Amino acid sequence: MKILIIEDENQIASYIKKGLEEQGFSCLIAENGIDGLHCALEGDYSLIILDIMLPVLDGWAVLKAIRSKKETPVIILSARDRVDDRVRGFDNGADDYLIKPFAFPELYARINNILRRHQVINPSEVISIGGIEVDPIKHRAYVKGITIELSAKEFMLLLFFMRHSGKALTRSQIASHVWDINFDTDTNVIDVAVRRLRQKVELDPVTKYIHTVRGVGYIFELRNAD
Repeated sequence: MKILIIEDENQIASYIKKGLEEQGFSCLIAENGIDGLHCALEGDYSLIILDIMLPVLDGWAVLKAIRSKKETPVIILSARDRVDDRVRGFDNGADDYLIKPFAFPELYARINNILRRHQVINPSEVISIGGIEVDPIKHRAYVKGITIELSAKEFMLLLFFMRHSGKALTRSQIASHVWDINFDTDTNVIDVAVRRLRQKVELDPVTKYIHTVRGVGYIFELRNAD
C-alpha cells in the first residue's frame, strides 16, 4: 500500500516515511507542490499526506487540483492551527487535518482510521496464501513454515504480489510500487527480480505462484504445474 508525502521539510518527511515503512507501507516524498501534484495525479496512492506551506504551489492549490480529478484520501499536516484553516481544509475536501508538531502514533492512528473508512486493508496484517505467509511488521516471509531469506526489494515485491493476488499486474505498476520508478522498457530489472523471487518461493516443482501474463506482466495465484 502506497502513501504520498508532500512535505518540503526534509526532517519531517523522513520521519513520517521511516515510521510508515516500519508499519508495512511504501512511501514516496515530493518536496514541492508542483511535484506533489504531478505524483498525486499520475500515481496510484492509498492516501496522501499534504503540507499547506509548500514552495512553488501551496497546499490549498494542490488539494483543489487533486479533488478535481481524484478521491484519494488526503490528510493535511500543517503548522497553521487556526480554526479558519482547519475549516477551509475540510471544506476543500481534506479527510483529516493534523497540526504540527505531532506525535507519529496519532498520525498513524488517523491514517488507519481513514483507510478503514475507505475499506482499505490494514497494511500490517499478516498475509497467507497457499502456503506462503508474509508478516509486514516483522519483515519475514515463510514458505510452508520455512523462513526464506529475501532482499528488501524481493520482500516488497512478494508483498505487492500477495496483496494483489489473482490480479494481472503490469510491469509499470510493479516498478511504481516497488521501485518508485517509471518503467523503462529497456530495463529488465523487474524480470530479473521476479525470476529470483520464483526461485526462492517455489520450493517444489509442483506448486507455482508467480505466472507470466504475456503482453501484460505477472499474476500471483496458486496453481499446480502441468
